[in-house]
Parts: sequence; C-alpha cells; structure tokens
Amino acid sequence: MTEPITEFTTVIPRWKPRVTPVELDKATEEQLEAMKVTPSDTGVGEYVLVLAHDPKTLKERTPLFNGIMYSHGGLARAETELGAVAASMVNRCIYCAAVHSNRYNQLTKDETVIERIFDAGEAAELDPRQKAIFNFAAKLSECPSEAGKADMQQLIDTGLGMDEIFDLVLTASLFGWANRLMHVLGDPIPHDP
Repeated sequence: MTEPITEFTTVIPRWKPRVTPVELDKATEEQLEAMKVTPSDTGVGEYVLVLAHDPKTLKERTPLFNGIMYSHGGLARAETELGAVAASMVNRCIYCAAVHSNRYNQLTKDETVIERIFDAGEAAELDPRQKAIFNFAAKLSECPSEAGKADMQQLIDTGLGMDEIFDLVLTASLFGWANRLMHVLGDPIPHDP
C-alpha cells in the first residue's frame, strides 16, 4: 500500500479516494448535470466523481469554487492562490497546498516565494504585501475570531482594497471547508512510477 504524502510540495500528487467514485458511464442524469462545470480545465477527476455522490451539493459547490478562485476583479489570481496555500498549510492539506503552490509558481514565474513559505511558514521572508496576505489567510484558518482590526489595517497598509480583502476572506473560508472535505474523502499519494 502506498503511504500518503505528508510533506508540503509543489509537485501535485495523485489524490486517492477512500470512497468509490461515481463511474462516469453509470452516472445518473442529475450527477452528469452537476459535473458539467468542473473547477478547472483538467476535466472530471476522481475528486469530482466522489463529490458526484451528492449531486445537489456538487452543483452548488462548483460555481462557488469557480466564482471565488477564478473571478475577475478583486485580488489578483496569484494572490488568491497564495491565500489558498496559506489556508491549506494551516489545515495540513498536502494536496491543495501542492495544487495552489504549483499554480502560484506558474502565474508568478517565481518559485522562491513558495520555497521560503514551505521552509519557514509564517516566519518566511516575503515582501510586505505577500506577508500580509499569507499571514491573514493563515490567521483566518487558525482561528477566524482572532483576525481583527490590526490585521485588516496591515492589509490596507500594503495596498489592498476592500474588494481584494473580501476575496482573501472568501478564499481562506473556502479552503477551510474544502481542505477538511478532501482530508475525509481521500489521501495525497505519489504518482505511480
């Protein structure tokens, strides 16, 4: 049996479900309808096929995920990914941290930020805006009620507008739920050689 990956990485692992995924060729009309809009351009993967067991929830989840992660306006896409990485690290979701750190690296064409974060966490040396974004998303993920006025002011002082801060709150909140769901339903494992 392959052991789950336990260290943060930018190499996207395989996600192995603990729940038998819906077989696409045996899916009901309701399940197929719910799977029409996938959260990325990679097609219908095992995670979506597991979530398809509850098509009503999947049908709501996917537009919500897409709206937060891929919307126009508000926080820049790379910064949204950075918020997802922070939440995923706090929640120890190796799979999501890998996916979103990999995407951050692609968008910024700079691997040093994520390397520093994976090495030092919240103590990583980042520029003030990156640090404010990362730390705020991490704080929201650790204990939302502890994020206060001073944290908001730090975001504002580094140039974030209210629309960007709102996007960051939505991202951290989304991953607070998504990471936990992913933990329960499966494990990140290495790809077969």
